[in-house]
Amino acid sequence: MVFSSATFLFYFFPLFLILYYALPWKNGVLLIGSLLFYAWGEPRFVPLLLASALLNYGVGWLINAAQGERRRQAMLVLGVAANLAFLMYYKYIGFFAGIYNQLAQPLGHGVAVPAVVLPLGISFFTFQGISYLIDLYRRDIEVQSSFWRFAMYKAMFPQLIAGPIVRYRQIAHEIEHRDLPNARIWAGFRQFIVGLAQKMLIANTVALSADRLFGQDPSQLTTAGAWIGIACYTIQILFDFGGYSNMAIGIGHMLGFSYPPNFERPYASLSMTEFWRRWHISLSSWFRDYLYIPLGGNRHGPLRTYLNLGLVFLLCGLWHGAAWTFVIWGLWHGALLVLERLGLGAALARLPALVAQAYTLLMVMLGWVFFRADSVPHALSFLRTMAGLQPEAAMPHPWQLDFTASSAVALVVGTLIATVRLPRQTLDGRASVLLQAAPLRSAALVAALLLCVLNMAAGTYNPFIYFRF
Repeated sequence: MVFSSATFLFYFFPLFLILYYALPWKNGVLLIGSLLFYAWGEPRFVPLLLASALLNYGVGWLINAAQGERRRQAMLVLGVAANLAFLMYYKYIGFFAGIYNQLAQPLGHGVAVPAVVLPLGISFFTFQGISYLIDLYRRDIEVQSSFWRFAMYKAMFPQLIAGPIVRYRQIAHEIEHRDLPNARIWAGFRQFIVGLAQKMLIANTVALSADRLFGQDPSQLTTAGAWIGIACYTIQILFDFGGYSNMAIGIGHMLGFSYPPNFERPYASLSMTEFWRRWHISLSSWFRDYLYIPLGGNRHGPLRTYLNLGLVFLLCGLWHGAAWTFVIWGLWHGALLVLERLGLGAALARLPALVAQAYTLLMVMLGWVFFRADSVPHALSFLRTMAGLQPEAAMPHPWQLDFTASSAVALVVGTLIATVRLPRQTLDGRASVLLQAAPLRSAALVAALLLCVLNMAAGTYNPFIYFRF
C-alpha cells in the first residue's frame, strides 16, 4: 500500500484517523495501524519488523544497564552487528554470492545464489535502530522503558517504507506526549496534499516517458531521446521521493509528530557539496553523524578526509541497492565532493550562479544514469548516446512516441519548481503574500487534490522508485 493509492487515501487512512482521534490509546492505535499497513504488502515480514524492534529494544536495555565503558561498547557492537546482519542477509547476500562466483569461476568453485526477497523498508528501519543504539551509547537519549512504545516508534507507517529516517531523539518527547491542535492537523493535511500532487501530477507523469526511454536499447535512441529520458528521470526521482517525504511529514503532523525535513530544492544547488545538504537530508546527515565524523571527518588532514568521503559515499551507494550501478553512483558523488575540496568548490563559488547551478545539475544527471540503468553496460551505452558517440542506428527509435504532451508539461513545470532560484526580496514580496493568502491557497489545494483523485480514478501510471530500497 502506498500513500498515492485509492486504498490508502479513501479507506485505510480515513478509518485510521477516526480511530486515532476518537480513542485515547493513540500509541496502540498507531502501532496496530502501522503493522496492518506493513502487512498489506508484506505480511510475511511483519515478524521481521517486530524482531528488529525487539532486538534494538533489548540491546538498548543492555547498553543502559551495562557497568563500565568496555561492556557498554561490547553491547553496542553486538547490536550494530546484529542490525547489519539482517541487512546483509536480506539485501546483499545475493550480490556478494554473485561476486564470489565470478572470482571463483576459474577455480571451478561456486555457491548457489539464494533467492531472497527484499523486505519493504529494511534499509530505513535498520538505520533507525542503529541510530537509537548509538545515541544511547553516547548518552544523548534515555532508554525507552516500554517495548510497545518502542515498537510503535520502529513501525510508524508514515516513515516506515521510505523515510525520512526519523531518529528516536527527534521525537522521543512526542512518543510520550503530543498535542494535536487543529492548526497543526490542517498544516499537516496541506503538506500531504502538496506531496501527493508532486508524486501524482509531476513524478508519475514523467515516469512513463522515463521508463519507456530507458527501456529502449540505448544504441537505438537518438541523442535527443537519451537526454529527454534522463531529464524525465531527474524530475521523476525528485518529485517521487520528495513528494513521498512531504506526504510522510504531513501525516506525521496530523498524528502529532515532527519529522525532519528531507528535501530543500536540491536542484537549485550551486555545488555538489550544497546538493548533499539539500538531498535526502535524513540519510546524508545520518552518514555524517554515525560514520563520517566517527571516522575522523576532516580532522586528520586532507588525505584522511578524502578517504572518509570515498568510504561514506561507497556505502551510501550500496545502501541504495546491491548492484555495481549503485556502487559507481556513490563513488561518482564521493569523487565530485573530493574535487570540490581540492579547489573546484572555490572555483564554482567565483562563477556566475547560473553556471555553477548548471554544472551541478549536469553532474547530478550523469550520476542518475547509473542510478536508473539496469546494469553498468546499459549505463555506459546510454551515456555514449547522450554524448553522441553511438554509431547511428539504421532505424533509430523516435523519442516522440514516448514523450507525450502531458510529459512535456510536467517536465517543464517540475523543472521550473525544482531549479528556479528566487531572490529573497521576491520571496518576501507580493508573490509570496498572494501565495500565502488563505482563499488562493485553499483553492489550489482543492484543485490539486481533485486532479490527483481523477488520476487515481483513471488508473494512471503510479510507480514508486524507493520500493527498490
